[in-house]
Amino acid sequence: MMGRQRRDQGKLFYEFRLEDRIPENHLLRRINVFVTTVLADLHEGLESFYSDIGRPSVDPELMIRMLFVGYCYGIRSERRLTQEVELHLAYRWFCKLDLDDEIPHHSTFSLNRLGRFRESDVLRHIFERVVWTAMAMGLVKGEGFAVDASVLEANASRYHGKAPKELDWGAPERQTRAVREYLSALDETAEPNPDRKPPKVISPSDPSSAWTAKANKRVQFGYGLNYLIDIENAVIVDVEATPARTYDEVLATRTMIERTAKCFDLKPKRLAADTAYGTGKFLGWLERRSRRTSPCGTDLSARTAPTHARTSSGTSSAASTSARTARS
Repeated sequence: MMGRQRRDQGKLFYEFRLEDRIPENHLLRRINVFVTTVLADLHEGLESFYSDIGRPSVDPELMIRMLFVGYCYGIRSERRLTQEVELHLAYRWFCKLDLDDEIPHHSTFSLNRLGRFRESDVLRHIFERVVWTAMAMGLVKGEGFAVDASVLEANASRYHGKAPKELDWGAPERQTRAVREYLSALDETAEPNPDRKPPKVISPSDPSSAWTAKANKRVQFGYGLNYLIDIENAVIVDVEATPARTYDEVLATRTMIERTAKCFDLKPKRLAADTAYGTGKFLGWLERRSRRTSPCGTDLSARTAPTHARTSSGTSSAASTSARTARS
């Protein structure tokens, strides 16, 4: 006998628990215990960036958890992210939202990213806590690193690039946040670096981006996302964003190696990279660095992560062989 659904009148009351609807093997349920540990001191670290009076803000932990959802499921648009969390039961459960709880407006993310999150460097702190967790579980060996960069297209038209001398930064239409930050960085530079070639083309809307044709793509304005990876289990231990220029990417590698040594006391014996990193200055820096360092002999699982106490304020053998001792 064929069955048919009959819904003449909807129920007025439902007995429903989100907890019972999320499978035990669901990705968000599996990572929730680690995310809870990573965000344990989030409110304490951000407390000084909020006013003592006024209406309560959106919980920063809610926004961070929503960003985790976006990263895990490839949801890059914050507008779409809010829509997906509105409709998806597992997303609501992970974000500690009940069925009738309101979802933050998508513009809230932009305001906090450019405001409190940037000023407090909280996203860097969360990243470091994740790495500490991986180290405590024995996933990071610290003996060999690999470095590489991927290109991220900037939000700038490739058809409107201009030579630097053609741009009038004083024009009212140029007074954007991206331009102000670019000009401020220029003012902070004491003197031009002779090793850095001046750009031939600049984007009027995003002057910090670089005119590039990397990764066999069409010419575009973009940024380089630089990754320092522990080769034992392919765990990213540091990341640095730069303009998509080889000079900046090589310089970012030095920054990441030094920062990783200072933050995590990781002192690798080998560094693998492609030929773009095989410049004389970079290899010379690695060689000098290897002479003044000592071997890494620390038990990674015995280390403890610091608390958040901030104020407002393919692989080339050429590079990997020459950079075999990048300890710090």
